[in-house]
Amino acid sequence: MSQLEIRDLHVNVAGNEILKGLSLTIEKGKVHALMGPNGSGKSTLAYTLMGHPNYEVTAGEVWFKGQNILELEPDQRSHLGIFLAFQYPVAIPGVSVANFLRTALNAHRKAKDPEDKGMPIPEFRTLMKEKMDLLKMDHSFAGRYLNDGFSGGEKKRAEILQMAALNPEFAVLDETDSGLDIDALRNVAEGVQALRGPNFGALVITHYQRLLNYINPDVVHVMFNGRIVETGGPDLALKLEAQGYDWVREKHGESVISE
Repeated sequence: MSQLEIRDLHVNVAGNEILKGLSLTIEKGKVHALMGPNGSGKSTLAYTLMGHPNYEVTAGEVWFKGQNILELEPDQRSHLGIFLAFQYPVAIPGVSVANFLRTALNAHRKAKDPEDKGMPIPEFRTLMKEKMDLLKMDHSFAGRYLNDGFSGGEKKRAEILQMAALNPEFAVLDETDSGLDIDALRNVAEGVQALRGPNFGALVITHYQRLLNYINPDVVHVMFNGRIVETGGPDLALKLEAQGYDWVREKHGESVISE
């Protein structure tokens, strides 16, 4: 069974250590939620997993499918089956959602087989219809330019559609609920739920418990100062929503919370 295993990960950003010995294992088929206050290192973890050049790994390993992915380029990590949904998706005027997804799919196919000629258009259209129906999306969405003039909810749904089309084994959802109203949040969360299964694992990074009302994580972690300091079930997220983070600070003390 494939799993993502993070071992004693230390990461610097602009000379400052942000992740300070983080360890975490996520099994295939499980959804883990990562919560914590601003500046705790949640998004740093997401960008490190996908190989952003501004995030310097000074120690640690991240293993997936028998490989330390820290030794791989970002596109190689993606081809291995890891997907990152960005907190702030980028607009690409002039490139339709469908053309973008077909290009991404063909890049994945070619990475597995250099002789691959790409997915035939009829097969791609069938795939798009299937995934859009699964996510309850209007088919006209595929003809719009990617994220150009999209609302916050439409940008996030476009990423969930990309995830559905690429069919990764593991996904990192970095504050997917950021800036969404309750209806958009529910639509996006229902899309994630539709993709869940025994061969799909995910790390859902969020500030708020409300997203977890719809995604229903198997495990919840609390992150402070570059470390995971609490792990529990869905009730942990409810406790954070009701009581905030003061009890975490009191429990672990300044030696853990800040240095």
